[in-house]
Amino acid sequence: MDAIRKLYPLVGVDIALFSVDDERLQVLLVKRVQEPAAKQWALPGGMLKPDQDTSLEAAARRVLAHKVSVELPLVEEVSTFSGPDRDPRGWSVSVLFYALLPKDKVDALVRNKVEALEWADASAPGHRMAFDHSKQLAAAVHKLRAKVKSGKLPLHLLPERFTLSQLQRSVEVILGQPLDKSSFRRQLKSSADLVQLDEYERGAQRPAQLFKPSEEFSF
Repeated sequence: MDAIRKLYPLVGVDIALFSVDDERLQVLLVKRVQEPAAKQWALPGGMLKPDQDTSLEAAARRVLAHKVSVELPLVEEVSTFSGPDRDPRGWSVSVLFYALLPKDKVDALVRNKVEALEWADASAPGHRMAFDHSKQLAAAVHKLRAKVKSGKLPLHLLPERFTLSQLQRSVEVILGQPLDKSSFRRQLKSSADLVQLDEYERGAQRPAQLFKPSEEFSF
């Protein structure tokens, strides 16, 4: 049986779970309990369970369900990482996904089979990461930025109701650069992804109009 197992690679999933908080794009890291890479920081991940998972996306959602106690509408595939040296247990394949968590849900976490959880800066996590997870994180950030640059709105990162200022700031945080307010709002006028509400958020200045995603919205 061991000889047969060696013919087949380990198949797993890893997930870059992003949120915007403290004016930064943040990613969820876990401190591993078990070997390999015990005590090291990593992206949440796990092995495919053919008796439970109907797809690799289903595997990713199952893995996330052990860490996050809210339903995540967006889980999207990024890339595949493979090779004989990326995992000391043997030849392995891991499919990377990213998911987006709204800021108001950022504390809705449960710990399961990890020593610690930490929200880290996605561009500079501040830890030496296990396996090839630094490379994976860079790939996930690149794909997220590319989608936003193409005009996709990261509404999954926002509360159910939000202002245009909150939306612009989320886009700026992802892209890592400020945007011209007038130009940004002109682009939004033709967007079918936003629904204007007859509600306002009161602040230090004049009340700000609230919006929500349209039913047809997709990222």
